[in-house]
Amino acid sequence: MSAAEILEQIRRLPEEEQRKVVESIEDEYAYLGDSLLPEDAVELNRRAEDALKHPGRGKPVEQVFVEIRDRFKR
Repeated sequence: MSAAEILEQIRRLPEEEQRKVVESIEDEYAYLGDSLLPEDAVELNRRAEDALKHPGRGKPVEQVFVEIRDRFKR
């Protein structure tokens, strides 16, 4: 089975099942990706879960980019 076929099957799953697949892949194959430390990955996952639980607390990404650009222009 090709990667494209696997991805297509994942897309057909309910959203919660898709999340479980992604988390399982991240947990098992994290060493193949960038050089995140395990504790950094845990923190990122914690923050992502918190953002999903409280969607109104964040800022739109466009606003964050503007703030970053403004900060570095100084």
